[in-house]
Amino acid sequence: MTSSNGPSAADPISLVVVTGMSGSGKSVALAVLEDQGFYCVDNLPVALISPLVKSQQARGTRQMALAADVRVGADLAHLEKALSELRAEGIGLTVLFLNARSDILLQRYSETRRRHPLSLLSEENRDDTGESMTLMECIEHEREILAPLQHLGIPVDTSDLRSSALRTWLRAFLKLDTSGLVLLFQSFAFKAGIPLDADLVFDLRCLPNPHYVAELKALTGKDPPVEAYLSGHEQVGAMVTDIGDYLDKWLPCYVQEQRSYLTVALGCTGGQHRSVYGAEQLAKRFAGSWPVMVRHRSLIQRGLS
Repeated sequence: MTSSNGPSAADPISLVVVTGMSGSGKSVALAVLEDQGFYCVDNLPVALISPLVKSQQARGTRQMALAADVRVGADLAHLEKALSELRAEGIGLTVLFLNARSDILLQRYSETRRRHPLSLLSEENRDDTGESMTLMECIEHEREILAPLQHLGIPVDTSDLRSSALRTWLRAFLKLDTSGLVLLFQSFAFKAGIPLDADLVFDLRCLPNPHYVAELKALTGKDPPVEAYLSGHEQVGAMVTDIGDYLDKWLPCYVQEQRSYLTVALGCTGGQHRSVYGAEQLAKRFAGSWPVMVRHRSLIQRGLS
């Protein structure tokens, strides 16, 4: 309970742990959290997480954010146990697992000219010839190290997200009530690849394409003329209804699995018309029953959303 004199040590603390691939945007995420008033610590040894959280809670800190990744070394293997203990003690915990395609990570490192955390010479990080690993080898080795931890957090694929788009998504997400399952409807372009954070993927490329209608080509699935065009085709409505019915049937199973999120990805060729329309229509259908978010990857990338 919070009194007029400020928070007490008995008040619950909210902790966000950011982990994932180096170069996937963890620094951006931590900066967003700090701007939102979170007490932030980067690269904290796992063994110190619990003592720091308890210390800050005793001091009246209500919001904390920590970044934990391969920089902590072998200690990272104990992260799952440490987080489980915090949850058992009543700490409100949200874990974000940021990821990106290897080619994107390679491009980002090439642009910034920063060294990968695993690139430092050591016996553990040398290949069979005794030479240090290449950048791509470091990225793939890091992916192997982090694979056992992916299930701990909400997956966020930042491959096609600019820093500004990632910041916008995080601010929107942090305002949601994460006590129940959050539905994220995400449109994407198949030509850009399936998002890494997708739990369910639906292919809408078989539906009529507004791209081939001259007056609709430059518009998006959020524009009324495109909505009118797509809603006028029976198969479009049938597809959206079938996907919605599928979710109605199986969402309770995901809830029983104690998941806090479900990313439903809808794809079309360019990610501009059909998938956007489908995501928007499904979001409207479920908005009254579940916490809902909508993200249009291709529109964000093109500055159309």
